[in-house]
Amino acid sequence: MTTPPPCSGEWIPEKPVTEEMENMCIRVAKQAGVHFDVFIPKTYRVQILCGATNFLVKVKVGVDDKCLHVMLCRVMASDKVPEGSEPTETEEWDPSVTGVQYPKALSDPLIPFEVKH
Repeated sequence: MTTPPPCSGEWIPEKPVTEEMENMCIRVAKQAGVHFDVFIPKTYRVQILCGATNFLVKVKVGVDDKCLHVMLCRVMASDKVPEGSEPTETEEWDPSVTGVQYPKALSDPLIPFEVKH
């Protein structure tokens, strides 16, 4: 299995959540004011675009197998800062939530979904 080339727009296959991804999900949930008694990111997929990265994360939110599928978008700083500002080349912001599917089962695969605006 190979990783898609940068800016390809392809989604990588589902994989277990890393510590960095788990921390990012927890920060996003706090910013959104979301609280669940159980909130455990389990698996995720990534889509790398030029200037942004999309994440699709499966989050366990119940004592049974109830989950959320959460779509996140993290934009590189150069696409978000006001004109005239000088961000560092690698600076990024925490992602914003662009879509949620609920309820989902733990066994449901992570399939990218259309985000309604």
